[in-house]
Amino acid sequence: MQNGNSTSPQVGLKKYILKKNLKRDLPASIVVFLVALPLCLGIALASGAPLFAGIVTGVVGGIVVASVSGSQLSVSGPAAGLTVIVLGAIAHLGSYQVFLLAVMLAGLLQIVLGIVRAGTIGNYFPSSVIEGMLAAIGLILILKQLPHALGVDKDFLDENLSNGHMYQVVLQAIKMLNPAAMIITILSIAILIFWPKLKKVSAVPAPLLVVILGVVMTLLFQQTPYALRPEQMVSIPVVSGWTEFSNLFTMPDFSAITNKEVWIVAITIAVVASLETLLSIEAVDKIDPVKRVSPTNRELIAQGVGNMTSGMLGGLPLTSVIVRSSANVNAGGKTKASAILHGCWLLLSFLFIPGLINMVPLACLAAILLVTGYKLTRISLFKHMYHKGWDQFVPFFITVVAVLLTDLLKGVAIGMLLSVFYLLRTNMRNPFFYKIQEEGNKKNLRIKLSEEVSFLNKAAIQVVLTKIPQETNVIIDGSNSRYIHPDVLETIFNFKHNAYTKGIIVTLVDIKEHYIVPKITDKIIQDIHKI
Repeated sequence: MQNGNSTSPQVGLKKYILKKNLKRDLPASIVVFLVALPLCLGIALASGAPLFAGIVTGVVGGIVVASVSGSQLSVSGPAAGLTVIVLGAIAHLGSYQVFLLAVMLAGLLQIVLGIVRAGTIGNYFPSSVIEGMLAAIGLILILKQLPHALGVDKDFLDENLSNGHMYQVVLQAIKMLNPAAMIITILSIAILIFWPKLKKVSAVPAPLLVVILGVVMTLLFQQTPYALRPEQMVSIPVVSGWTEFSNLFTMPDFSAITNKEVWIVAITIAVVASLETLLSIEAVDKIDPVKRVSPTNRELIAQGVGNMTSGMLGGLPLTSVIVRSSANVNAGGKTKASAILHGCWLLLSFLFIPGLINMVPLACLAAILLVTGYKLTRISLFKHMYHKGWDQFVPFFITVVAVLLTDLLKGVAIGMLLSVFYLLRTNMRNPFFYKIQEEGNKKNLRIKLSEEVSFLNKAAIQVVLTKIPQETNVIIDGSNSRYIHPDVLETIFNFKHNAYTKGIIVTLVDIKEHYIVPKITDKIIQDIHKI
Protein backbone atom coordinates (compact mmCIF):
# COMPACT_ATOMS: atom_id res chain seq x y z
CA MET A 1 0.00 0.00 0.00
CA GLN A 2 2.83 2.37 0.86
CA ASN A 3 4.53 1.76 -2.46
CA GLY A 4 1.26 2.35 -4.28
CA ASN A 5 0.63 5.60 -2.40
CA SER A 6 4.18 6.86 -2.97
CA THR A 7 4.24 6.26 -6.70
CA SER A 8 0.66 7.17 -7.62
CA PRO A 9 1.24 10.96 -7.44
CA GLN A 10 4.24 10.60 -9.77
CA VAL A 11 2.27 8.45 -12.19
CA GLY A 12 -0.61 10.90 -12.05
CA LEU A 13 1.73 13.82 -12.72
CA LYS A 14 3.27 12.07 -15.73
CA LYS A 15 -0.19 11.31 -17.14
CA TYR A 16 -1.23 14.92 -16.61
CA ILE A 17 1.89 16.26 -18.35
CA LEU A 18 1.48 13.78 -21.21
CA LYS A 19 -2.17 14.70 -21.64
CA LYS A 20 -1.40 18.41 -21.42
CA ASN A 21 1.37 18.19 -24.01
CA LEU A 22 -0.67 15.95 -26.31
CA LYS A 23 -3.32 18.67 -26.56
CA ARG A 24 -0.65 20.80 -28.24
CA ASP A 25 1.38 18.09 -29.97
CA LEU A 26 -1.56 16.44 -31.75
CA PRO A 27 -2.80 19.52 -33.66
CA ALA A 28 0.80 20.63 -34.22
CA SER A 29 1.59 17.26 -35.80
CA ILE A 30 -1.27 17.72 -38.25
CA VAL A 31 0.04 21.15 -39.25
CA VAL A 32 3.57 19.81 -39.70
CA PHE A 33 2.19 16.89 -41.71
CA LEU A 34 0.31 19.24 -44.03
CA VAL A 35 3.41 21.39 -44.50
CA ALA A 36 5.74 18.40 -44.91
CA LEU A 37 3.64 16.50 -47.45
CA PRO A 38 4.05 18.89 -50.41
CA LEU A 39 7.69 19.53 -49.44
CA CYS A 40 8.47 15.80 -49.46
CA LEU A 41 6.94 15.45 -52.90
CA GLY A 42 8.52 18.62 -54.27
CA ILE A 43 12.03 17.76 -53.04
CA ALA A 44 11.76 14.24 -54.48
CA LEU A 45 10.71 15.71 -57.82
CA ALA A 46 13.55 18.26 -57.79
CA SER A 47 16.05 15.52 -56.85
CA GLY A 48 15.17 13.35 -59.82
CA ALA A 49 13.91 10.59 -57.51
CA PRO A 50 10.54 8.77 -57.39
CA LEU A 51 7.82 10.76 -55.59
CA PHE A 52 7.32 7.84 -53.24
CA ALA A 53 10.94 8.32 -52.07
CA GLY A 54 9.95 11.71 -50.64
CA ILE A 55 7.08 10.15 -48.67
CA VAL A 56 9.36 7.38 -47.35
CA THR A 57 11.94 9.94 -46.23
CA GLY A 58 9.31 12.00 -44.43
CA VAL A 59 7.93 8.95 -42.63
CA VAL A 60 11.41 7.82 -41.54
CA GLY A 61 12.33 11.36 -40.47
CA GLY A 62 9.22 11.56 -38.33
CA ILE A 63 8.99 8.11 -36.76
CA VAL A 64 12.58 6.82 -36.68
CA VAL A 65 14.70 9.96 -36.26
CA ALA A 66 12.41 11.71 -33.77
CA SER A 67 12.25 8.55 -31.64
CA VAL A 68 16.05 8.39 -31.33
CA SER A 69 16.71 12.15 -31.25
CA GLY A 70 17.03 14.14 -28.05
CA SER A 71 15.49 17.25 -29.62
CA GLN A 72 11.90 17.92 -28.64
CA LEU A 73 10.91 20.21 -31.51
CA SER A 74 13.15 19.34 -34.45
CA VAL A 75 11.47 17.70 -37.44
CA SER A 76 13.53 15.73 -39.95
CA GLY A 77 12.87 14.87 -43.56
CA PRO A 78 14.18 15.39 -47.10
CA ALA A 79 16.08 18.69 -47.29
CA ALA A 80 15.95 21.20 -50.13
CA GLY A 81 19.63 21.96 -49.52
CA LEU A 82 20.56 18.45 -50.66
CA THR A 83 18.59 18.43 -53.93
CA VAL A 84 21.53 19.54 -56.09
CA ILE A 85 23.84 16.94 -54.52
CA VAL A 86 21.23 14.17 -54.85
CA LEU A 87 20.37 15.04 -58.45
CA GLY A 88 24.04 15.05 -59.47
CA ALA A 89 24.84 11.89 -57.48
CA ILE A 90 22.04 9.85 -59.06
CA ALA A 91 23.18 10.90 -62.53
CA HIS A 92 26.87 10.31 -61.72
CA LEU A 93 26.38 6.86 -60.18
CA GLY A 94 24.07 5.85 -63.00
CA SER A 95 21.60 3.95 -60.85
CA TYR A 96 19.16 4.91 -58.11
CA GLN A 97 19.85 1.62 -56.33
CA VAL A 98 23.57 2.43 -56.18
CA PHE A 99 22.72 5.89 -54.87
CA LEU A 100 20.64 4.30 -52.09
CA LEU A 101 23.76 2.42 -50.99
CA ALA A 102 25.58 5.77 -50.70
CA VAL A 103 22.71 7.06 -48.53
CA MET A 104 23.06 4.05 -46.21
CA LEU A 105 26.84 4.52 -45.95
CA ALA A 106 26.33 8.22 -45.23
CA GLY A 107 24.09 7.25 -42.33
CA LEU A 108 26.77 4.89 -41.02
CA LEU A 109 29.35 7.70 -41.17
CA GLN A 110 26.99 10.01 -39.26
CA ILE A 111 26.66 7.43 -36.50
CA VAL A 112 30.47 7.33 -36.26
CA LEU A 113 30.57 11.16 -36.10
CA GLY A 114 28.10 11.09 -33.24
CA ILE A 115 30.07 8.42 -31.36
CA VAL A 116 33.32 10.43 -31.62
CA ARG A 117 31.37 13.50 -30.36
CA ALA A 118 31.74 15.60 -33.50
CA GLY A 119 28.41 17.27 -32.76
CA THR A 120 30.06 19.89 -30.57
CA ILE A 121 31.14 21.74 -33.71
CA GLY A 122 27.67 23.25 -33.78
CA ASN A 123 28.45 25.19 -30.60
CA TYR A 124 31.03 27.29 -32.44
CA PHE A 125 28.60 28.96 -34.84
CA PRO A 126 28.01 32.62 -33.78
CA SER A 127 24.43 33.58 -32.98
CA SER A 128 24.56 36.40 -35.56
CA VAL A 129 25.22 33.83 -38.31
CA ILE A 130 22.45 31.54 -37.05
CA GLU A 131 20.01 34.47 -36.96
CA GLY A 132 21.10 35.44 -40.48
CA MET A 133 20.54 31.89 -41.69
CA LEU A 134 17.03 31.88 -40.20
CA ALA A 135 16.18 35.25 -41.74
CA ALA A 136 17.44 34.09 -45.15
CA ILE A 137 15.39 30.90 -44.92
CA GLY A 138 12.37 33.03 -44.08
CA LEU A 139 12.91 35.17 -47.20
CA ILE A 140 13.45 32.06 -49.34
CA LEU A 141 10.20 30.63 -47.98
CA ILE A 142 8.33 33.79 -48.93
CA LEU A 143 9.84 33.95 -52.42
CA LYS A 144 9.30 30.25 -53.11
CA GLN A 145 5.69 30.24 -51.93
CA LEU A 146 4.49 33.42 -53.67
CA PRO A 147 3.73 31.59 -56.96
CA HIS A 148 1.55 29.07 -55.10
CA ALA A 149 -0.06 31.86 -53.09
CA LEU A 150 -0.98 33.79 -56.24
CA GLY A 151 -1.94 30.78 -58.31
CA VAL A 152 0.85 31.28 -60.85
CA ASP A 153 2.26 28.29 -62.74
CA LYS A 154 5.56 27.76 -60.91
CA ASP A 155 7.01 25.57 -63.68
CA PHE A 156 6.47 28.43 -66.13
CA LEU A 157 8.28 30.85 -63.84
CA ASP A 158 11.24 28.53 -63.26
CA GLU A 159 11.66 27.87 -66.97
CA ASN A 160 11.46 31.52 -68.05
CA LEU A 161 13.42 33.02 -65.18
CA SER A 162 16.36 30.82 -66.13
CA ASN A 163 16.29 32.46 -69.57
CA GLY A 164 16.53 35.91 -68.03
CA HIS A 165 13.31 37.40 -69.51
CA MET A 166 12.35 39.09 -66.26
CA TYR A 167 10.09 41.80 -67.71
CA GLN A 168 8.10 39.37 -69.84
CA VAL A 169 7.90 36.88 -66.96
CA VAL A 170 6.42 39.51 -64.62
CA LEU A 171 3.82 40.57 -67.18
CA GLN A 172 2.91 36.99 -67.96
CA ALA A 173 2.76 36.09 -64.26
CA ILE A 174 0.32 38.96 -63.64
CA LYS A 175 -1.91 37.61 -66.42
CA MET A 176 -1.73 34.12 -64.89
CA LEU A 177 -2.87 35.20 -61.40
CA ASN A 178 -5.67 32.99 -60.18
CA PRO A 179 -8.32 34.93 -58.18
CA ALA A 180 -9.40 31.78 -56.35
CA ALA A 181 -5.86 31.06 -55.12
CA MET A 182 -5.39 34.70 -54.13
CA ILE A 183 -8.64 34.74 -52.14
CA ILE A 184 -7.70 31.50 -50.37
CA THR A 185 -4.26 32.92 -49.54
CA ILE A 186 -5.61 36.25 -48.22
CA LEU A 187 -8.27 34.60 -46.06
CA SER A 188 -5.74 32.04 -44.80
CA ILE A 189 -3.24 34.72 -43.78
CA ALA A 190 -6.00 36.68 -42.04
CA ILE A 191 -6.98 33.57 -40.06
CA LEU A 192 -3.35 32.85 -39.14
CA ILE A 193 -2.92 36.41 -37.84
CA PHE A 194 -6.20 37.10 -36.06
CA TRP A 195 -7.53 33.66 -35.01
CA PRO A 196 -4.93 33.13 -32.20
CA LYS A 197 -6.06 36.46 -30.67
CA LEU A 198 -9.57 35.10 -30.09
CA LYS A 199 -8.99 33.40 -26.76
CA LYS A 200 -12.33 31.57 -26.63
CA VAL A 201 -11.75 29.68 -29.89
CA SER A 202 -7.95 29.71 -30.14
CA ALA A 203 -7.81 26.11 -28.86
CA VAL A 204 -8.44 25.10 -32.48
CA PRO A 205 -5.09 25.68 -34.24
CA ALA A 206 -5.25 28.32 -36.94
CA PRO A 207 -3.25 26.32 -39.54
CA LEU A 208 -5.69 23.41 -39.25
CA LEU A 209 -8.58 25.81 -39.78
CA VAL A 210 -6.75 27.22 -42.82
CA VAL A 211 -6.52 23.76 -44.41
CA ILE A 212 -10.24 23.13 -43.82
CA LEU A 213 -11.02 26.52 -45.33
CA GLY A 214 -8.83 25.71 -48.33
CA VAL A 215 -10.70 22.48 -49.07
CA VAL A 216 -14.10 24.19 -48.73
CA MET A 217 -13.08 27.12 -50.93
CA THR A 218 -11.70 24.74 -53.55
CA LEU A 219 -15.06 22.99 -53.75
CA LEU A 220 -16.90 26.32 -53.97
CA PHE A 221 -14.72 27.54 -56.85
CA GLN A 222 -14.88 24.19 -58.65
CA GLN A 223 -17.82 25.17 -60.87
CA THR A 224 -16.54 28.67 -61.66
CA PRO A 225 -14.11 29.91 -64.33
CA TYR A 226 -11.54 30.34 -61.55
CA ALA A 227 -11.40 26.68 -60.51
CA LEU A 228 -7.95 25.61 -59.34
CA ARG A 229 -5.92 23.53 -61.77
CA PRO A 230 -4.49 20.12 -60.77
CA GLU A 231 -0.95 21.56 -60.50
CA GLN A 232 -2.27 24.01 -57.88
CA MET A 233 -3.33 21.14 -55.61
CA VAL A 234 -1.42 18.67 -53.46
CA SER A 235 -0.67 15.55 -55.49
CA ILE A 236 0.35 12.21 -54.00
CA PRO A 237 0.38 8.86 -55.81
CA VAL A 238 -2.67 6.63 -55.29
CA VAL A 239 -2.15 2.90 -54.67
CA SER A 240 -4.77 0.17 -54.74
CA GLY A 241 -3.59 -2.78 -52.70
CA TRP A 242 -0.63 -4.13 -50.76
CA THR A 243 1.13 -5.52 -53.83
CA GLU A 244 1.13 -2.14 -55.55
CA PHE A 245 2.27 -0.49 -52.33
CA SER A 246 5.13 -2.93 -51.69
CA ASN A 247 6.37 -2.59 -55.28
CA LEU A 248 7.10 1.09 -54.60
CA PHE A 249 10.01 0.22 -52.28
CA THR A 250 13.53 0.03 -53.75
CA MET A 251 16.50 -1.82 -52.23
CA PRO A 252 20.13 -0.62 -52.39
CA ASP A 253 22.60 -2.31 -54.71
CA PHE A 254 25.13 -3.76 -52.24
CA SER A 255 27.33 -5.06 -55.05
CA ALA A 256 28.67 -1.51 -55.49
CA ILE A 257 30.12 -1.40 -51.95
CA THR A 258 33.69 -1.35 -53.32
CA ASN A 259 32.97 1.47 -55.77
CA LYS A 260 35.11 4.48 -54.84
CA GLU A 261 32.57 6.92 -56.28
CA VAL A 262 29.89 5.54 -53.95
CA TRP A 263 32.06 6.30 -50.93
CA ILE A 264 32.81 9.82 -52.19
CA VAL A 265 29.07 10.51 -52.53
CA ALA A 266 28.47 8.97 -49.09
CA ILE A 267 31.10 11.18 -47.44
CA THR A 268 29.71 14.26 -49.20
CA ILE A 269 26.16 13.52 -48.06
CA ALA A 270 27.31 12.72 -44.51
CA VAL A 271 29.26 15.98 -44.13
CA VAL A 272 26.66 18.26 -45.73
CA ALA A 273 23.70 16.60 -44.00
CA SER A 274 25.47 16.72 -40.62
CA LEU A 275 26.31 20.42 -40.97
CA GLU A 276 22.76 21.27 -42.04
CA THR A 277 21.40 19.27 -39.12
CA LEU A 278 23.66 20.98 -36.58
CA LEU A 279 22.73 24.40 -37.94
CA SER A 280 19.05 23.51 -37.87
CA ILE A 281 19.23 22.13 -34.32
CA GLU A 282 20.98 25.31 -33.16
CA ALA A 283 18.30 27.41 -34.86
CA VAL A 284 15.42 25.36 -33.44
CA ASP A 285 16.81 25.67 -29.92
CA LYS A 286 16.84 29.45 -30.38
CA ILE A 287 13.15 29.61 -31.28
CA ASP A 288 12.09 27.05 -28.65
CA PRO A 289 9.88 28.96 -26.18
CA VAL A 290 11.24 26.78 -23.35
CA LYS A 291 14.87 27.28 -24.55
CA ARG A 292 15.82 23.60 -24.26
CA VAL A 293 19.26 22.52 -25.45
CA SER A 294 19.36 19.52 -27.79
CA PRO A 295 22.22 16.98 -27.48
CA THR A 296 24.04 17.38 -30.79
CA ASN A 297 26.01 14.11 -30.69
CA ARG A 298 22.83 12.14 -30.08
CA GLU A 299 21.23 14.04 -32.96
CA LEU A 300 23.99 12.93 -35.33
CA ILE A 301 23.42 9.33 -34.28
CA ALA A 302 19.66 9.75 -34.81
CA GLN A 303 20.23 11.21 -38.26
CA GLY A 304 22.59 8.34 -39.07
CA VAL A 305 20.02 5.75 -38.06
CA GLY A 306 17.43 7.62 -40.11
CA ASN A 307 19.57 7.77 -43.25
CA MET A 308 20.45 4.09 -43.01
CA THR A 309 16.73 3.26 -42.70
CA SER A 310 15.75 5.64 -45.50
CA GLY A 311 18.41 4.22 -47.82
CA MET A 312 17.28 0.67 -47.07
CA LEU A 313 13.64 1.49 -47.91
CA GLY A 314 14.36 3.50 -51.07
CA GLY A 315 14.20 7.00 -49.59
CA LEU A 316 16.30 10.16 -49.94
CA PRO A 317 18.95 11.46 -47.53
CA LEU A 318 17.39 13.41 -44.69
CA THR A 319 18.37 16.13 -42.25
CA SER A 320 16.79 18.14 -39.49
CA VAL A 321 14.78 20.71 -41.44
CA ILE A 322 14.24 24.24 -40.14
CA VAL A 323 11.07 24.87 -42.21
CA ARG A 324 9.11 21.98 -40.73
CA SER A 325 10.65 22.57 -37.32
CA SER A 326 9.60 26.24 -37.40
CA ALA A 327 6.09 25.22 -38.41
CA ASN A 328 6.09 22.80 -35.46
CA VAL A 329 7.09 25.55 -33.03
CA ASN A 330 4.60 28.07 -34.44
CA ALA A 331 1.80 25.48 -34.31
CA GLY A 332 2.41 25.00 -30.57
CA GLY A 333 4.31 21.71 -30.50
CA LYS A 334 5.75 20.87 -27.10
CA THR A 335 7.52 17.50 -27.37
CA LYS A 336 8.88 15.07 -29.95
CA ALA A 337 5.45 13.42 -30.06
CA SER A 338 4.39 15.97 -32.69
CA ALA A 339 7.28 14.96 -34.99
CA ILE A 340 6.58 11.24 -34.50
CA LEU A 341 2.87 11.69 -35.14
CA HIS A 342 3.51 13.74 -38.28
CA GLY A 343 5.41 10.74 -39.68
CA CYS A 344 2.48 8.49 -38.85
CA TRP A 345 0.06 10.86 -40.61
CA LEU A 346 2.27 10.86 -43.72
CA LEU A 347 2.14 7.07 -43.87
CA LEU A 348 -1.57 6.75 -43.08
CA SER A 349 -2.57 9.48 -45.52
CA PHE A 350 -0.67 7.80 -48.31
CA LEU A 351 -2.36 4.47 -47.55
CA PHE A 352 -5.95 5.48 -46.79
CA ILE A 353 -6.90 9.04 -47.81
CA PRO A 354 -4.83 10.04 -50.85
CA GLY A 355 -7.96 11.41 -52.55
CA LEU A 356 -8.80 13.71 -49.63
CA ILE A 357 -5.23 14.97 -49.33
CA ASN A 358 -5.21 15.75 -53.05
CA MET A 359 -8.12 18.16 -52.43
CA VAL A 360 -5.93 20.51 -50.34
CA PRO A 361 -4.91 23.59 -52.39
CA LEU A 362 -1.26 24.61 -52.34
CA ALA A 363 -2.40 28.20 -51.74
CA CYS A 364 -3.43 27.55 -48.12
CA LEU A 365 -0.20 25.66 -47.45
CA ALA A 366 1.68 28.58 -49.01
CA ALA A 367 -0.10 30.95 -46.62
CA ILE A 368 1.12 28.90 -43.64
CA LEU A 369 4.68 29.04 -44.95
CA LEU A 370 4.44 32.76 -45.77
CA VAL A 371 3.53 33.54 -42.16
CA THR A 372 6.25 31.19 -40.92
CA GLY A 373 8.74 32.90 -43.22
CA TYR A 374 7.79 36.35 -41.97
CA LYS A 375 8.24 35.28 -38.37
CA LEU A 376 11.76 34.12 -39.24
CA THR A 377 12.69 37.32 -41.08
CA ARG A 378 10.58 39.92 -39.29
CA ILE A 379 11.65 43.57 -39.54
CA SER A 380 12.13 43.79 -35.76
CA LEU A 381 14.90 41.18 -36.03
CA PHE A 382 16.90 43.39 -38.40
CA LYS A 383 16.43 46.35 -36.03
CA HIS A 384 17.50 44.25 -33.05
CA MET A 385 20.66 43.05 -34.78
CA TYR A 386 21.49 46.60 -35.90
CA HIS A 387 21.27 47.90 -32.33
CA LYS A 388 23.67 45.16 -31.17
CA GLY A 389 26.50 46.81 -33.13
CA TRP A 390 28.25 46.45 -36.46
CA ASP A 391 30.24 43.39 -35.37
CA GLN A 392 26.88 41.58 -34.98
CA PHE A 393 24.83 43.24 -37.72
CA VAL A 394 27.33 42.93 -40.59
CA PRO A 395 27.85 39.12 -40.27
CA PHE A 396 24.07 38.76 -39.83
CA PHE A 397 23.21 40.81 -42.91
CA ILE A 398 25.96 39.33 -45.10
CA THR A 399 24.83 35.83 -44.12
CA VAL A 400 21.30 36.68 -45.26
CA VAL A 401 22.52 38.01 -48.61
CA ALA A 402 25.01 35.17 -49.13
CA VAL A 403 22.43 32.45 -48.45
CA LEU A 404 20.02 34.12 -50.89
CA LEU A 405 22.67 34.42 -53.62
CA THR A 406 24.35 31.02 -53.12
CA ASP A 407 22.99 28.28 -50.88
CA LEU A 408 22.63 27.50 -47.19
CA LEU A 409 26.09 26.09 -46.50
CA LYS A 410 28.02 28.59 -48.64
CA GLY A 411 26.10 31.48 -47.11
CA VAL A 412 26.80 30.30 -43.58
CA ALA A 413 30.48 29.78 -44.47
CA ILE A 414 30.71 33.37 -45.70
CA GLY A 415 29.02 34.60 -42.54
CA MET A 416 31.44 32.56 -40.43
CA LEU A 417 34.46 34.05 -42.21
CA LEU A 418 33.13 37.55 -41.59
CA SER A 419 32.52 36.73 -37.92
CA VAL A 420 36.10 35.45 -37.62
CA PHE A 421 37.31 38.71 -39.17
CA TYR A 422 35.45 40.76 -36.56
CA LEU A 423 36.78 38.45 -33.84
CA LEU A 424 40.35 39.04 -34.99
CA ARG A 425 39.67 42.76 -35.31
CA THR A 426 38.28 42.95 -31.79
CA ASN A 427 41.17 40.94 -30.33
CA MET A 428 43.73 43.13 -32.08
CA ARG A 429 42.10 46.35 -30.91
CA ASN A 430 41.35 45.36 -27.34
CA PRO A 431 44.21 43.26 -26.02
CA PHE A 432 45.04 45.71 -23.23
CA PHE A 433 44.61 49.26 -22.03
CA TYR A 434 47.20 51.74 -20.81
CA LYS A 435 47.56 55.23 -19.37
CA ILE A 436 50.43 57.72 -19.35
CA GLN A 437 51.44 59.58 -16.22
CA GLU A 438 53.92 62.49 -16.37
CA GLU A 439 56.18 63.18 -13.40
CA GLY A 440 58.57 66.08 -13.97
CA ASN A 441 60.65 65.45 -17.08
CA LYS A 442 59.96 61.73 -17.06
CA LYS A 443 56.95 59.87 -18.42
CA ASN A 444 55.49 56.87 -16.67
CA LEU A 445 53.45 54.52 -18.88
CA ARG A 446 51.49 51.56 -17.55
CA ILE A 447 50.33 48.81 -19.92
CA LYS A 448 47.78 46.59 -18.25
CA LEU A 449 47.21 43.28 -20.01
CA SER A 450 43.73 41.79 -20.27
CA GLU A 451 42.55 38.49 -18.80
CA GLU A 452 43.25 36.46 -21.95
CA VAL A 453 46.12 37.51 -24.23
CA SER A 454 46.35 35.28 -27.29
CA PHE A 455 48.73 35.25 -30.24
CA LEU A 456 46.15 37.39 -32.06
CA ASN A 457 47.13 40.27 -29.78
CA LYS A 458 50.82 40.06 -30.66
CA ALA A 459 50.71 42.47 -33.62
CA ALA A 460 48.82 45.18 -31.72
CA ILE A 461 51.13 44.92 -28.70
CA GLN A 462 54.20 45.17 -30.93
CA VAL A 463 52.83 48.36 -32.53
CA VAL A 464 52.28 50.01 -29.14
CA LEU A 465 55.69 48.98 -27.83
CA THR A 466 57.53 50.35 -30.87
CA LYS A 467 55.77 53.72 -30.50
CA ILE A 468 56.80 54.26 -26.87
CA PRO A 469 58.89 57.47 -26.70
CA GLN A 470 62.45 57.52 -25.39
CA GLU A 471 63.29 58.20 -21.74
CA THR A 472 60.06 56.55 -20.53
CA ASN A 473 59.41 54.34 -17.56
CA VAL A 474 57.21 51.45 -18.74
CA ILE A 475 55.27 49.14 -16.45
CA ILE A 476 53.76 46.05 -18.10
CA ASP A 477 51.16 44.72 -15.69
CA GLY A 478 49.95 41.13 -16.00
CA SER A 479 48.17 40.95 -12.64
CA ASN A 480 44.76 40.48 -14.30
CA SER A 481 45.95 37.92 -16.84
CA ARG A 482 45.07 34.24 -16.56
CA TYR A 483 46.83 33.34 -19.79
CA ILE A 484 49.45 35.01 -21.96
CA HIS A 485 50.49 33.30 -25.17
CA PRO A 486 54.21 32.40 -25.42
CA ASP A 487 54.58 34.52 -28.59
CA VAL A 488 53.34 37.58 -26.71
CA LEU A 489 55.66 36.81 -23.80
CA GLU A 490 58.59 36.56 -26.17
CA THR A 491 57.67 39.95 -27.65
CA ILE A 492 57.49 41.51 -24.18
CA PHE A 493 60.84 40.10 -23.05
CA ASN A 494 62.56 41.03 -26.29
CA PHE A 495 61.30 44.59 -25.83
CA LYS A 496 62.54 44.66 -22.22
CA HIS A 497 65.95 43.40 -23.25
CA ASN A 498 66.46 46.03 -25.98
CA ALA A 499 64.64 48.94 -24.32
CA TYR A 500 67.77 50.28 -22.57
CA THR A 501 69.17 51.41 -25.95
CA LYS A 502 66.36 54.03 -26.05
CA GLY A 503 66.66 54.96 -22.41
CA ILE A 504 63.47 53.08 -21.60
CA ILE A 505 63.21 51.34 -18.25
CA VAL A 506 60.84 48.35 -18.30
CA THR A 507 59.27 46.85 -15.19
CA LEU A 508 57.22 43.67 -15.36
CA VAL A 509 54.47 43.12 -12.80
CA ASP A 510 53.03 39.64 -12.10
CA ILE A 511 54.26 38.14 -15.33
CA LYS A 512 57.25 36.02 -14.35
CA GLU A 513 55.42 34.75 -11.29
CA HIS A 514 52.46 33.51 -13.32
CA TYR A 515 54.12 31.83 -16.24
CA ILE A 516 56.96 29.37 -16.75
CA VAL A 517 57.55 30.30 -20.38
CA PRO A 518 58.77 33.87 -19.63
CA LYS A 519 61.51 32.52 -17.37
CA ILE A 520 62.71 30.18 -20.11
CA THR A 521 62.55 32.95 -22.69
CA ASP A 522 64.45 35.37 -20.43
CA LYS A 523 67.18 32.78 -19.84
CA ILE A 524 67.57 32.21 -23.59
CA ILE A 525 67.91 35.96 -24.14
CA GLN A 526 70.58 36.19 -21.40
CA ASP A 527 72.52 33.29 -22.96
CA ILE A 528 72.41 34.97 -26.36
CA HIS A 529 73.63 38.23 -24.82
CA LYS A 530 76.59 36.45 -23.22
CA ILE A 531 77.61 35.04 -26.59
